Parts: sequence; C-alpha cells; structure tokens
Amino acid sequence: MLKPKEPKERPARREGRKGFRNRLPANLKDRKLKVLSLSAVLPNITTMLALCAGMTAVRMALLERWDLAVVAILIAGFLDGMDGRLARLLGSASRFGAELDSFSDLISFGAAPALVVYLKGLHQWGETGWAIALFFTVCTALRLARFNTRSIEGADSPVWSQGFFTGVPAPAGAYLALMPIMMQQYFSASILQTPLFTAIVLLTTSGLMVSRIPTYSLKKVTIPHRLVLPLMLLVVLTASAIYSQPWLTLSLIGIAYLILIPFSIRSYKNIKAEILSLVEKEN
Repeated sequence: MLKPKEPKERPARREGRKGFRNRLPANLKDRKLKVLSLSAVLPNITTMLALCAGMTAVRMALLERWDLAVVAILIAGFLDGMDGRLARLLGSASRFGAELDSFSDLISFGAAPALVVYLKGLHQWGETGWAIALFFTVCTALRLARFNTRSIEGADSPVWSQGFFTGVPAPAGAYLALMPIMMQQYFSASILQTPLFTAIVLLTTSGLMVSRIPTYSLKKVTIPHRLVLPLMLLVVLTASAIYSQPWLTLSLIGIAYLILIPFSIRSYKNIKAEILSLVEKEN
C-alpha cells in the first residue's frame, strides 16, 4: 500500500518566511509599498520635460540653430505654465514638485537663455559679454529665491496685489532676453545685429526681474462673458500670425508685454488707493 507523500518543502519555506518577517523591526513588519497613480507624477514629468527643453536650447545654440534654440525655450515656458495647473487640477501638488519646478526654471529660463544669447552675439565682447550673461542668470536666481522664500514663509500679500507679480517672472524674462534673436530673424536693421543692442535688452530684463515693479499676472485674470468671443478670435488670429510670420509676431508680443508694464503699474496704484480709501471710510 502506497503511503501519501508528506509535504515537506513548502511548509518549511512558509515557516522560513514567517520567521524572517518576525525578525524584522516593528516599524517594517506592516509597511506596504506605496503605489503612485499617473496623475500624481504627471506634473513632475511635465516639469522635467521643460527642463529637457531648456537644455536642448543650449545644444541647438551650439549647433548655431538659433531658431530651434528659441523654440525650445518657448516650449519650456509652455510646459512650465502647465505643470502647476496640472498639479492643482489633479490634486497632486507637493513640496517636492515646487522645488523641482524652481530648479527647472533656473536652468530653462536663467542659464539656457543666457548661454543662447551669449553664443549668438555677446561672445564678441569676450569677458564683458560673459559677465552680462552671468548677471542675467544671477538675477533669475534671485528672482526665484525671492518667490520661494515668500512661498515657504507663507507671508500674506496685500489685497491689492492680487493679480500682479512683483517684477517680471522668470519665463517672461527669458522671453524678453531672446527678443534680440527673434528680431534678428526678421528685421535686417544693422543696430539689431550689434552686441550693444543685445546687452541693453539683457541688462534691462535682468533689472525688471529683480525689481518690485508690479506686472500683470494672467493666473487670476477674470474674463467678462461679453469678451469671451473676442478673446477667442484674438487667440485664433495670433496663432495664425505665428504660423505665417512667426518671428515678427513673437517680436510684437514681446513689445506689447513691455508696453503693458506702465499700465500694470497704474492699475496697481489705482487698486491700492481705492482699497485703502475704503478701509479709511470703514474706520
């Protein structure tokens, strides 16, 4: 009569695993692996893509593909505007993402534009041109550091400052820094081809970034219902103009942004005066 085989190995393995688990520290026994959904990491992926676009701009500049270098930084700006919105929309905002975004901004909008502009025109001035490029990068770092400090400290901003940036934000600063290259792609005026014009634009942009000039913020702009259709038409016309005359349109957008700065200062002062007068009447 055949005797049934006794299971020997499997129980031994189970006992071995159980014994190993019992020897683990108490804080590791019940620990489970955390699984992150795609929505949790999508904003950080977008930030890293913006960083890659900024570094690609440097490579395009080394290859003297100035048009592609500008486009790469513009793509980085678009992705930078999307990552924060994705984080808020998906409910996946984190301190890690905020720090990663700051480092990405420094490279994409501080180091990359400075290198592109230096390689395009400022290298003719040697050490002086390099010093101007460094100054722009340092101003970008100071701008980002000031923004991060306020975010960490959680300082309450005045009511009248809602809808305004303090100084020109880093992506807009990078855009303005690239304007000489954009204009050189379309206009043939000799003054635009000189390092002097590039240096003036870069130094002016650096000062605007670290200044306390209030500039419009599109994050909290509300659009009246009657202006929705005209705004949609304007966006379509702008997209068509970029497709047909990209460098002229991009240059005009930068000039329009600079023209809006005095209006933003006036709006800021008017809103501040109006709110302070209401407070005085209530008191």
